[in-house]
Amino acid sequence: MRKLLFSVLSIMLVLVASSCKDQHQAKNYNDKTLADDAAIHFLKNGIEGSLVEIKASGIAKSRSSNPNVVNFANMMITHHTQTANELKNIEANKLVSSRDSIKPENEDALNALASKSGVEFDKAYMEMMIIDHENAIELFKSVNDNTSKTIQDFASKTLPSLQTHLDEAKKISSSLK
Repeated sequence: MRKLLFSVLSIMLVLVASSCKDQHQAKNYNDKTLADDAAIHFLKNGIEGSLVEIKASGIAKSRSSNPNVVNFANMMITHHTQTANELKNIEANKLVSSRDSIKPENEDALNALASKSGVEFDKAYMEMMIIDHENAIELFKSVNDNTSKTIQDFASKTLPSLQTHLDEAKKISSSLK
């Protein structure tokens, strides 16, 4: 009887011990390059800048009756949604997390923009786009010394379209009366 009890307990011990083995492996993050402070600054400001332009352009689509302004707003939404998504992918690969929110001062600027109408709105929106694109170009040019080749390549690829947006915004702004 003792042998039988000992055998059953031994088998149960082996079963319990083998069932405790963890089948899940920890994710290895060593294949990802962490971002330095300059990269984090670029990613966060680049994403927020795109979000502000998307929101402002959404307002422009609904408030402007000028076809040039509306077409520009549509282009901004398309291009800056793509830019924000690409920046978020780079951010995820660099193990950086950020918020998808807009700073209070930018929210205030968007609220002030939304309170305008007619030609006054169109002028304010286009002026906002000019300033935002000048700031974005400055930000994207600042990454030349960044240690991340991924960020350098993205900035180099995106700069020409930012310059095109700026030129178009200036052209539309000068045509508004």
